[in-house]
Amino acid sequence: MSRPRHALVLGKFYPPHAGHHLLVRTAAEACERVTVLVLAASVESIPLPVRVGWMQEIHRAQPNVTIVGGIDDHPVDYRSDAVWRLHVELFQQLLGAPVDAVFTSEPYGEELGRRLNAKAVCVDLGRSAFPYSGTAVRADPVGTWDALAEPVRGWFARRVVLVGAESTGKTTLAEELAGALRRRGGAHRLTRWVPEVGREVTAQKLARLGASAAPEDVSWQSADFVAIAQAQSEREDALARLGGPVLVCDTDAFATGIWHERYQGVRSTEVEALATAHPLYLLTHPDDVPFTQDGLRDGEQIRDWMTARFVQRLEETQRRYVLIRGGRDERLQRCLLAIDQLLAEGWRLADPLG
Repeated sequence: MSRPRHALVLGKFYPPHAGHHLLVRTAAEACERVTVLVLAASVESIPLPVRVGWMQEIHRAQPNVTIVGGIDDHPVDYRSDAVWRLHVELFQQLLGAPVDAVFTSEPYGEELGRRLNAKAVCVDLGRSAFPYSGTAVRADPVGTWDALAEPVRGWFARRVVLVGAESTGKTTLAEELAGALRRRGGAHRLTRWVPEVGREVTAQKLARLGASAAPEDVSWQSADFVAIAQAQSEREDALARLGGPVLVCDTDAFATGIWHERYQGVRSTEVEALATAHPLYLLTHPDDVPFTQDGLRDGEQIRDWMTARFVQRLEETQRRYVLIRGGRDERLQRCLLAIDQLLAEGWRLADPLG
């Protein structure tokens, strides 16, 4: 057979994994042009635009590959001619042009090729190259982490946020928590933690004021907190793609909104609009950690107020949180227990149509 002019690759990509990417790359190398149909059902938990975006990013190195998304809510019944016709009609509408090859890793490939009057090419039907499936990934993202590309890892990574008043051991705990997770090995060996942008900005402001400046000499504007919240979120997003199933965050945009309230006296809708609700917050209590002035901190007198305000806002926004108290080792173990409980609950992704 001559080189196919236009090939089809289709799937739910719920989520895409290494086996899917092998299929797309194989088709791209063998054909002049490839259209990848990303077919989502309305009941599924990962939105179609997210999946299309993943596939576009992952396969941008293949210029002859076009990613097209569509909603396919038709039932799945390989024995029904009527159901087959519904699916094929949708595929043809989304394709917009005939295909002369169909690349799949599924037994239905031969029948799909016949109905599209195209050659069926089967790639790794036995899953010998990549022993993964979308079902397996949805059931156990941690155990199949190596099958996921960076943008998909970024979506699945469970962001665990340490929040609390100044000098309550938050940063130390973040570092220790990331280290403890890395020592578990497997996918957790990649665990990252996200430093606090606001602390860096404070140090920069103090440096500009000179060696004799104190934290109370620093001037803050609302725009500072907006920039901090944006930078914190961007840093999270970047590290989530590179890390393991848990991303440890030393604060987030939600906490930045509370610091805005502390320094400006009012809440900021602009900052709060940037605050995504993450799946778990760990609130460090001040009573078990002596206050230490490191030259950047505001003062011990606000720790109780800040802690109470964090509790109030966490509960008002219905964010899941655990109050972290005790000695250093006890605090670490409490955090790990809360994370293990979160991971044990899974991602609760809806089953696809089938």
